[in-house]
Amino acid sequence: LEVFIMDGSYRTLSNQSLESNILFWGQENCTPNYFFKGNNVRDNYVIHYIQKGKGTFSSANHPSVSLKAGDVFILRQGVPCFYQADGKDPWSYFWLGLSGIKIKAMLSGSILTSKNYLRQVQGSQFYQSLQKLFDAAHSPSSLTNDILIEALLYFTFYNLNIEYPVKKRKNSKIKDDQLKTATTYLRQNFSNSSLSIIDLCNKLDLSRSYLYILFKNNMGLSPQQFLINLRMEQAKEYLTDTEKNIQEITRMVGYNDEFVFSKAFKRYSGFSPKLYRQNIHNNSK
Repeated sequence: LEVFIMDGSYRTLSNQSLESNILFWGQENCTPNYFFKGNNVRDNYVIHYIQKGKGTFSSANHPSVSLKAGDVFILRQGVPCFYQADGKDPWSYFWLGLSGIKIKAMLSGSILTSKNYLRQVQGSQFYQSLQKLFDAAHSPSSLTNDILIEALLYFTFYNLNIEYPVKKRKNSKIKDDQLKTATTYLRQNFSNSSLSIIDLCNKLDLSRSYLYILFKNNMGLSPQQFLINLRMEQAKEYLTDTEKNIQEITRMVGYNDEFVFSKAFKRYSGFSPKLYRQNIHNNSK
């Protein structure tokens, strides 16, 4: 059964698997302050991905949280939940309803099962496989598509558990060491114009998506933005404390092109390098 509503769609799927399957999917562009008026205790698991806008989500024994585009929340089987679109910037989301004896077990290895939400997953392998799963669910039922859906379902949970694992003390120590090694390497090599995040991934033997999540969860920014910040802060020091010209500073902070550096610096500081230096000198008089 597939239903199209004014700002979204909903479909119930017929293929059933005892171990794991998609019961239904849907997508909705919510109106301001919209909230689900049905039973807030579900008989299955429903994963929501927020495509745009924002709203509020809460579940039993957890405080209410504000979520926005790029975040995920899950309605767990048998757990009371409430979620409502923002009054000014209401969210749009898609969802997948899941059931089967393996769903709970596959969720148990991820922090999603305890927090019931994840922030800013759009750069992850988990999100990519979730989106592919949602897309596959739209296709008519057939043997090949049913196999594809089941394969994507397992792959989605695999990525979820790899990228958002349950936090254990030993695992936390490993991640702390990885983050420290990564930031130290970037601090020591940011002046090298050939340095890239791929180099860092190869050095640490980590995937780019894992490194992205490691930085975002612990520092609130991506590895690339961390590298840019290092270069821009060092450029500020050179502009403030030395008489080196812009071309020299460009090379010293890892850029080959003065125009590219100046554009990046203005985006970071709000001023061109020349104007930044002038302002510093004028304010020091």
